[in-house]
Amino acid sequence: MRASRLVSILLLLQTRGRMTAQELAETLEVSVRTVYRDMESLSASGIPLYGEAGREGGYQLLEGYRTRLTGLTADEARALFLTGLPAAAAALGLGPVAADARLKVSAALPPEMRERAEQSRQRVHVDIPGWYQDSDDAPQLAAVANAVWNQQTVRIRYERWAAPHEVLRTVCPYGVVLKAGRWYLVAGSGHGIRTYRVSRILELELLDETFERPEGFDLAGHWHEYLATFDARRFREKAVLRLSPAALRDIEQLLEPAAARAAELSAGPLDAEGWTRVTVPIESAERALPALLSMGVEAEVVGPPELRDRVRRTLAVMAARYGDGATPA
Repeated sequence: MRASRLVSILLLLQTRGRMTAQELAETLEVSVRTVYRDMESLSASGIPLYGEAGREGGYQLLEGYRTRLTGLTADEARALFLTGLPAAAAALGLGPVAADARLKVSAALPPEMRERAEQSRQRVHVDIPGWYQDSDDAPQLAAVANAVWNQQTVRIRYERWAAPHEVLRTVCPYGVVLKAGRWYLVAGSGHGIRTYRVSRILELELLDETFERPEGFDLAGHWHEYLATFDARRFREKAVLRLSPAALRDIEQLLEPAAARAAELSAGPLDAEGWTRVTVPIESAERALPALLSMGVEAEVVGPPELRDRVRRTLAVMAARYGDGATPA
């Protein structure tokens, strides 16, 4: 345990530069006294580090010193090669660079650790897109990534759902996120931080000006908060459904996760036919219609009246199309 912590201290100082004993203690979740003892042990073993007292002080490695990755455990070596996603790196224009980096890291490992790392690559494969769908075709992704790396402001022509469907935006790209095979750009502007689906960026122009990222901005933390409020922002209406026992049993396969959870939580008592009423969130009657029709005869839309009427009219058109009667107006 202590040997692993000593290696962690070396890597922290190597990657972050000067750190105080308090910062090291908080990062490693140990006491400041433990850090002092670890520093004495590292110094006694010949590691070229020095400490400076005072408010601006801290511990630092001698400039130019680098440690080899000989402190990895077997599990860490396995995990090492699971952190990279070759397809994602290639999409960002970093395929060859990522391959070279893995080669260099592998060469730095002791033989037994190198074998463990190779095992993980051969035995675990990550396939990002969901079933029955392909990854987004995002031709502007490499340009977006380049702007993110260089903190360069861009002007984009973007296609959105709401009217007007095509808009021009000048934004500061903070980062990109890969979610279920789709790439998203998280960017800031005078209107705050917004999320753009990269496949809907029709044109992108790199501007000469650069920008500074907001102090303390964390991409992963922002994305987590964005997802937490996504359904609340998207679902503005509700629908009341009457479901058969089969539909309620298979609700997770029939509706998207947020609606399925709501159905299970709101399920009322069974009626004389064994059916039950549920309330589910929907974006709008228009966007909810395909999912509700796909439930077939195992579900009935009770309300709101405009949604029930839309389902009735759609079914009437379908019945006429497959029957002998004239198509209703």
